Amino acid sequence: MRATVIHAPHDIRVEEVPDPAIRQPTDAVVRVLRACICGSDLWAYRGESARQPGQRIGHEFLGVVEETGAGVGGFAVGDLVVAPFVWSDGTCAYCAEGLTTSCPEGGFWGSVGSDGGQGEAVRVPHADGTLVKLPAAAASDDRLLTALLALSDVLGTGHHAALGAGVTKGSTVAVVGDGAVGLCGVLAAKRLGAERIIALGRHSARTDIARRFGATDVVAERGEAALAAVRELTRGEGAHSVIEAVGTEQSMRTALDIVRDGGAIGYVGVPHGSASGVDLGVMFDRNIALRGGVAPVRTYIPELLPDVLDGTIDPSPVFDLSIGLDEVPAGYRAMDGRTALKVLITP
Repeated sequence: MRATVIHAPHDIRVEEVPDPAIRQPTDAVVRVLRACICGSDLWAYRGESARQPGQRIGHEFLGVVEETGAGVGGFAVGDLVVAPFVWSDGTCAYCAEGLTTSCPEGGFWGSVGSDGGQGEAVRVPHADGTLVKLPAAAASDDRLLTALLALSDVLGTGHHAALGAGVTKGSTVAVVGDGAVGLCGVLAAKRLGAERIIALGRHSARTDIARRFGATDVVAERGEAALAAVRELTRGEGAHSVIEAVGTEQSMRTALDIVRDGGAIGYVGVPHGSASGVDLGVMFDRNIALRGGVAPVRTYIPELLPDVLDGTIDPSPVFDLSIGLDEVPAGYRAMDGRTALKVLITP
């Protein structure tokens, strides 16, 4: 089959690789119908996250079950399924608690020795604990299929950030980051009943989506000007909840500056260069909570799926460029150059 591999920074290739095969009774093989490029993939692309030459890449996909191991009981050949970005066994203590990303038997797509999502097929370990079945009819609905793909990562990650930030009905929320996760954070905050949602971003194509998703205000300023703008919108107090969806020191400092005393920050931006971005003294004095991390999206999919299916929420607009598998290197260049928000791959 063909799959995307990374050889070095800025060296992404689509190559012939061995077809996936059942190795354990709990495995399944899924033929990929939709995949995508994530903002976090760019850290490997830029050389800021180490990868071995020839390692697979990509962690978001949905598709059709092609084969199952003898130990798989929840799925049959032909089932349409979505995979969260981490596989998990569904039986350990962490999985029982909903923290599937800490499953001792779990792992990330594209890790050494595993298939990546940006390919024609994927071997899925622990299929019963990992995959979620989708309605078969969705396979013939392009828009719905694209919206369902967001369940594999960005929609659940935005939801995780909103929960970490303590978003409640009637609250004021600020979102730092205008990438796909930040925009899904806006969608999640709206779904949870936030009354005011302030999106921080300077790119009109992205802030237009933020408004479509429920943002009531857009702050295009940066630095001290952004802080002043948010304070003005919140009677000088700041936001009850702040979603931090970037992962840099500056973005975390901004989050701390615009959160209200007694508020909370939900952080889901993959940290890079943010070692000194949190001042515990400031957080202590102002009673600020900080919650977040790697989103256990497998836990959230059953809750979010019905709302995607009935159109209550539609994350599909975050995918603004659609390409075939052979065009994946160009897709990476587009996202790296910020000419695309999130690239959809149709193998």
